[in-house]
Amino acid sequence: MDNPWSGRVSLVVDGVERPMALTLGALAELEVTLGDDTLVALVERFETGAFSSGDVLSLIVAGLRGGGWSVARGELLSADIKGGPMGAAKVAAQLLARAFLLPEERRA
Repeated sequence: MDNPWSGRVSLVVDGVERPMALTLGALAELEVTLGDDTLVALVERFETGAFSSGDVLSLIVAGLRGGGWSVARGELLSADIKGGPMGAAKVAAQLLARAFLLPEERRA
């Protein structure tokens, strides 16, 4: 399911591989979640390593919804995510990077 050319990544949640994508709708939901914060500020936090677990969770929820799974934020609080918190952070960072890179800049 992981496809750097389409901006998609996958995340294993409770043993099931789930596709993730930051579609326009998912980005709009993410902006609502961020409130007064901005997507640019979120990207900067990931670039500098200053992101929070809330940032990771918000990105994962948006990405899973963009990938077609209508998951609620609360459902992920007790979910088993492959790789634990570090695995989740890595996938969230990949998702964010792939959403904003031009196709020729994307790497596998």
